[in-house]
Amino acid sequence: MLRLFNTMGRKLEPFTERRTAEVTMFTCGPSVYQKSHIGNFRTFLFEDILVRYLEYLGCTVQRGMNYTDVEDKAIAEAIERRTSLKQLTGQNIKVFLKEMRTLAMRIPDFLPKASESVEEAVEIIEHLLDRHAAYRHGGNIYFNPPAFPGFGKLYGLDMTKWPKKTIRFHKDTYPGIQWNLGDFIIWHGYKPGDSVYWDTRIGRGRPSWNIQDPSMIIRFFRETLTFYCGGIDNLYRHHDYSLAILESLKDNPKYGFQPMSRFWLHCCHLHVNGQKMSKSKGNIHYIETLQALGYTPAEIRFFLIYGHYRRTLNYSDHAIAITTEKLRTLRRTIGALKKKMNPRSDTVSAGSRNIKRLFGEHMDNDLDVKQAFDEVYNAVMQISATATPGEATAIIGTLKEIDQVLQVLF
Repeated sequence: MLRLFNTMGRKLEPFTERRTAEVTMFTCGPSVYQKSHIGNFRTFLFEDILVRYLEYLGCTVQRGMNYTDVEDKAIAEAIERRTSLKQLTGQNIKVFLKEMRTLAMRIPDFLPKASESVEEAVEIIEHLLDRHAAYRHGGNIYFNPPAFPGFGKLYGLDMTKWPKKTIRFHKDTYPGIQWNLGDFIIWHGYKPGDSVYWDTRIGRGRPSWNIQDPSMIIRFFRETLTFYCGGIDNLYRHHDYSLAILESLKDNPKYGFQPMSRFWLHCCHLHVNGQKMSKSKGNIHYIETLQALGYTPAEIRFFLIYGHYRRTLNYSDHAIAITTEKLRTLRRTIGALKKKMNPRSDTVSAGSRNIKRLFGEHMDNDLDVKQAFDEVYNAVMQISATATPGEATAIIGTLKEIDQVLQVLF
């Protein structure tokens, strides 16, 4: 049985759905004011593995992933580059989709943009205002966290430390991994000179980043999600904000996010030579950075998935060279096995069954891709030299099934 570490509760929990279950999933997508780097893709690939493994088990997965294309950073970037917000974000979305396909990632069923979900944001805000979970201050609208019982429950926030005095946080995002103990903005009221705004029932302005995920989710899902995923940074503020907003819709008969999601999964950082990536350090790496070093898309994908998603992954020239050689060795061995194949042979063997068992055991243990790959690698190496044509045929068949998840072997 598949067991996954649920951030809500901080424990491994069994995924008990029947094998033909319909699974719903929403994952935090890119902020498209800039290109996605390999750290972003590490998280996106972990989510791709989750989708593919659920399908390997027989589930049907409906997945949404958002584009954050309206936010403070994007507007500032567009102004700095002397281009329109739409041109800036549109180009980055085009590059992102191309790189997803390059890395053999499954394109999500739904890819909503924040700029196309303003009506939904307005609908949510109207409901929050009606039940006094949100309030106006000047032209802005803020969410009042203490009005939501259990606020901060995903992170485990100590609400006894919440300030008695009202403090408001006006920006979409703030630097650093920390909590802002105060009311957070959900609607930016129009200010003279603003270039990005909408005229709506709640006034002129634009939705803040904090309301955008809920607004995009309700376009496609109306009740508790099976999975909600993202990077570990989202445990600070962002996911608890989204949870409080969506679960505050409980009085609205259109929605049933009680709870918002059954499973919350978070992927840890990718560092470069032991340090976080940043512009100031000049160590931001992109997919094209690794391609320029001569690595194939499969080798890049393999490096980014070859490590447990709940542990920090460190990129270095030495590290990617080692994982690449391991993958190349297995692919060479697979090539030799393919030459031995006899299509008329029985396609079941003890060796192939053992390979499939080993893969499943470790993937069922909280998606332990590294251990699953290593066990498959060792088993194939052990049997390859003496495999009969029938065994070779069976092993190749099993490896092709496994590669529906990994997407790196063939």
